[in-house]
Amino acid sequence: MPRIFGTDGVRGLANGQLTAELALDLSVAAARVLADRGEFEGHRPLAVVGRDTRISGQFLEHAVVAGLASAGVDVLRLRVLPTPAVAYMTEALGADLGVVISASHNPMPDNGIKFLARGGHKLDDAVEKVIEQHLAEEWDRPLGGAVGRVTPYATPVEEYVEHLVGTLTRPLDGIKVVLDCAHGAAYEAGPRALRAAGAEVIAIGVEPDGLNINDDCGSTHLGPLQAAVVEHGADVGFALDGDADRCLAVDHEGNTVDGDQILAILALGMAETGHLAKNTVVATVMSNLGFVQAMRSAGVGVRQTKVGDRYVLEAMRVSGYSLGGEQSGHVIMSEHATTGDGILTALHVLQRMAATGQSLQSLAAVVTRLPQVLVNVPDVDKSRADDDAVLAAAIAEEEAALGDTGRVLLRPSGTEQLVRVMVEAATQEQAVSVAGRLADVVKRQLSL
Repeated sequence: MPRIFGTDGVRGLANGQLTAELALDLSVAAARVLADRGEFEGHRPLAVVGRDTRISGQFLEHAVVAGLASAGVDVLRLRVLPTPAVAYMTEALGADLGVVISASHNPMPDNGIKFLARGGHKLDDAVEKVIEQHLAEEWDRPLGGAVGRVTPYATPVEEYVEHLVGTLTRPLDGIKVVLDCAHGAAYEAGPRALRAAGAEVIAIGVEPDGLNINDDCGSTHLGPLQAAVVEHGADVGFALDGDADRCLAVDHEGNTVDGDQILAILALGMAETGHLAKNTVVATVMSNLGFVQAMRSAGVGVRQTKVGDRYVLEAMRVSGYSLGGEQSGHVIMSEHATTGDGILTALHVLQRMAATGQSLQSLAAVVTRLPQVLVNVPDVDKSRADDDAVLAAAIAEEEAALGDTGRVLLRPSGTEQLVRVMVEAATQEQAVSVAGRLADVVKRQLSL
């Protein structure tokens, strides 16, 4: 059977690859697998289900809820809520399972289903494989009072906001912030949390209509945020993605502050206060060399993993690190969250600004980024990216030419049918040139 789960759950075109039938079958299989593992022993199983603002999330939510309840699982419907909020509520309510229906930063026609284990952590790969093996099987269905009950949960946003604000040690009074919620899952919780913490908030991207999530807004399209920060004379701006598990920023002049710089700001602050476990931050191989150099200059260790927040999380959990993240804006603060949390990230960057009296631009200047170019090559067979000899030879040739002044990283996407080519070099022109040549090889060698 081909893999259904990717690096971040099951994702695909809603009502195309990701149908109501598949959603129902996945939730039944997940419930059965967890039951077989003894996760429900001695009590009625409980699941929480949340979604982002995509119109397709409505029918997929009902399918997931129906599947869980038919398998004897009681369900609390959290309705529209950020992914990290669903993770938090999974832990706070003692649920056996959390389900998020979202495709994060993907375009609106896509959607996804992600399962969270007890405690709000992502399911292990091994468990996901077993779930796939149980799809479409015949099974003994519970009857009568053994079926699950479905209940709307009244105050998920309020409880999540209270949790977020409770992680701060000082108010954010006097800071003017523009927050772009991407017409996504944080359209309510995001502005509410920042205002409750004391910031003055101009909120944009907070009018979801089911169709406009991530549409020329949010962390994948920073233009509207940059313009709003300059127009309103704000001190800083933050952009979330559709499910609010990532966050990017812009300074008061509208300059982009990426995930590497955000991670550096938080790492140095946590190191100062003794909250950076083992004085080490976890990042991925996609992090800019400038970030790695800045951390080492400050005496902070860097542990690098494969790309994907699940691998960052795995390294953090195994080794007990307290901070990790990705250049894309996934930042995980394990003292307060079990997954990347864009609102939490924004709050703690603002707290660092308040504590130091420095602007975001000044704080971000600790990282001098090497020119970096990322090219997405769509409509290719990403499964052959690691095995093609001609492509491997082209990469080796470019790496030899770059020497110590840059690097090449080629990576199949975990959620989309494309291959990413990333190049860092001494100059922007050199990075563009190398990335273009390698992208051409990818297209030629991996064409469908």
